[in-house]
Amino acid sequence: MNDFIFHNPGKVYFGRNQIENLPNELLKFGKKVLLVYGGGSIKKNGLYDTVTELIHKNGMELFELSGVEPNPRHTTANKGAEICKKEKIDVILAVGGGSTIDCAKGVAAAAVTYDGDVWPLVSGGKWITEALPIIAVLTNAATGSEMDAWAVISNMDTNEKIGLGGSALIPKVAFENPEYSYTLPTYQTACGAFDIFNHVLDNYYLAGDATFDMILDMQEAVMRAVVKWAPIAMKEPENYEARANLMWASSMALNTVLDAGTVHGCACHAMEHELSAYYDITHGHGLAIITPRWLTYILNDETAPAIYRLGVKVFGIKEGLSDKEGAKGAIDALSKFCFETLGLKSTLTELGINDEHFKSMAEHACTGSVITGPKDLTPEDVENIYRMCL
Repeated sequence: MNDFIFHNPGKVYFGRNQIENLPNELLKFGKKVLLVYGGGSIKKNGLYDTVTELIHKNGMELFELSGVEPNPRHTTANKGAEICKKEKIDVILAVGGGSTIDCAKGVAAAAVTYDGDVWPLVSGGKWITEALPIIAVLTNAATGSEMDAWAVISNMDTNEKIGLGGSALIPKVAFENPEYSYTLPTYQTACGAFDIFNHVLDNYYLAGDATFDMILDMQEAVMRAVVKWAPIAMKEPENYEARANLMWASSMALNTVLDAGTVHGCACHAMEHELSAYYDITHGHGLAIITPRWLTYILNDETAPAIYRLGVKVFGIKEGLSDKEGAKGAIDALSKFCFETLGLKSTLTELGINDEHFKSMAEHACTGSVITGPKDLTPEDVENIYRMCL
């Protein structure tokens, strides 16, 4: 096991009625609040009214950045940074899913720079240690952005989707009320669920370095929770227990608890970010299409035991098979979960994507080198995996 330092400073209010604590948390940072949100769903479900009333009743001044895209644009983050600079914003309040929170992080980072442009920070790989404080109200279980140090920002002019990270980007406070996810469309619930699942599988479970039993058990527990509760949430949108399990799984999957010293290249995320950058597809859906093909591509004598263990511990594949046979059963079970249980389309062709940009996408996914993992992937490997997804 590698050495590691664990620090998780974010504060979480989880459950019903916790939003009542929002004014006190905002006022710790000041009275000028920038509310960041997406396409208006929070107005339809009443959350917008709840939040704005709490802000106004407690003597705070509210400014807004709306229209955050599913793959948040650097231009949108820059608009928010401009508001922050002009109005001398004290704290940023992100109300929405991962895209909204990611955009808020981009705003927070850019707002303290001289020119208010987030893209040089993103493209330059700068680790952000100074930013405006962020508070998040989560409405969708998916990315884990509510409790981690990362955001993903897209530049559609250059077909790039790149991560922005930094200790200053961890939300100071997160409010997680499963009821806020009741009105999510079934498709978004499915895509979010698989994003959670893949955060564990891609980032940690098959990481390059060995981990220890307790962490493996925790990782498997998070994936089992997704497999168990996602279909229930899809069939019963207002099932509190299902929504709660998915929401907490979202946070646990990517808040560094499950890292525990592992080293990984996030293969599926690296490959999917290119699909989103070029085609603006839903991130979790792209991951669902890529992941079974990636596992099939990397399956060999060395990786088979870990993939088989995934099948046994998460999908109930029977023990006693050969490693290769068990691993194939695990991949089949994962495919059925993605394309039958979650009901997601199984190919890129069905999403209107062909192989036109595969070579460029593969080269960029590998960032001039390889994607590290249980099997290192070259640009040629990545291109082959894309073709398996057609």
